[in-house]
Amino acid sequence: MKLPLFIAHRYLFAKKSHNVINVISAISVAGIMLASFALICTLSVFNGFHELVESLFRDFDPEIKVVPADKKFFSMNDERILKASSLDFVEVSAFTLEEQALISYKSKQHIAVIKGVEESFHDLAGIENLLKGNGIFMLKDEVCNYGIPGIGLINRMNCGMKPSDPFLISVPKKDGRVNLTNPAASFNQARIYSPGVAFLVEQEKYDDNYVLISLDLAQQLTNRENEASALEIKTTRGTSLRKAMRQLEDLLGPGFEVQDRIRQQQDVFKVFKLEKFISYLFLTFILLIACFNIIGSLIMLMVEKQQDAKLLGSMGASRRTIEKIFIYNGVMISLIGAVSGLLLGVTAVLLQQKYGFISLGAAGNFIVDAYPVSIKIQDILLVLVTVLVVSFLSVRPIGPIARRFIRNSESD
Repeated sequence: MKLPLFIAHRYLFAKKSHNVINVISAISVAGIMLASFALICTLSVFNGFHELVESLFRDFDPEIKVVPADKKFFSMNDERILKASSLDFVEVSAFTLEEQALISYKSKQHIAVIKGVEESFHDLAGIENLLKGNGIFMLKDEVCNYGIPGIGLINRMNCGMKPSDPFLISVPKKDGRVNLTNPAASFNQARIYSPGVAFLVEQEKYDDNYVLISLDLAQQLTNRENEASALEIKTTRGTSLRKAMRQLEDLLGPGFEVQDRIRQQQDVFKVFKLEKFISYLFLTFILLIACFNIIGSLIMLMVEKQQDAKLLGSMGASRRTIEKIFIYNGVMISLIGAVSGLLLGVTAVLLQQKYGFISLGAAGNFIVDAYPVSIKIQDILLVLVTVLVVSFLSVRPIGPIARRFIRNSESD
């Protein structure tokens, strides 16, 4: 083991009689290094965008959301739900009710989602961080009902942050019958005023299509007294989210689904995961091509070291020992390229995190000015294992080639 490794090390760093061997070996190392560098940087960029999007939803979506598994609404008096909202790890909980509605302002109309929330919703996530305007978070008082729309919805309605007239919310009645002589009678309607604020999540799904109203008003509009579409939960500090979700699932049974923020936005994060996987496969294919250079450099090394192989054979070295010399040489080329690429990649990502050298465009045009990046240990290990496996597969054909070469050198 030590002898083949020692000789392989000497062959790799010793000066060859033909410079082309040095050049091809250097190209092999550079190819693997660049592929490793590209892999770690690309995966880090996807991690960065994943965390950025997750942070955008964090102030609107709850840590845990409980929804019925096979229907849209559930009773707020369900014993399992009441027990769930009073578990030890629950810091804040709030019932919510979502339903589609027609939002009208003067001559403008838009199909949106009304989200009825309790007063505790203010403390549930971080809605205060999303509010824009000079008003306050308020959903009702003794005089009237209020609603907080998304910024995008305000732009669609062209009404400004503090509209002079109320919004009209229209929700079809549960019986589904339409009165042709008086179509308005087929809807439950209510007027809401703006408290002078709107929320900005930086996601079209919410900003253009959601209006926050009081839970009581939402139940009145949808004829869903004492019903809700979700129970939203904020856990106490230090709570294991995975254990909390498992405890809720055991308590609630198969009739309810317990979702974390990733599952609440699973369509968005599925796209991220798929794009990351495709990029990984594409760069792995490039790495495989780069590794083929190793075979060329090792074959040329065998030709140059033919006399050495004869000498080692005459001194008692087995064919397997001589074969290992060239295999180890290829493995060392792969390792040098992989480690160099990883070090460069990690360094580049850390510098981007600190200084933001690569920008997304003109300042202020995007949510963040520089490309978001994030390094994960599992990605570093994945890249290292990928490079080693691909390199091993590319070096493997050297074994039969080396055996044939050794037999020919012995017969000469």
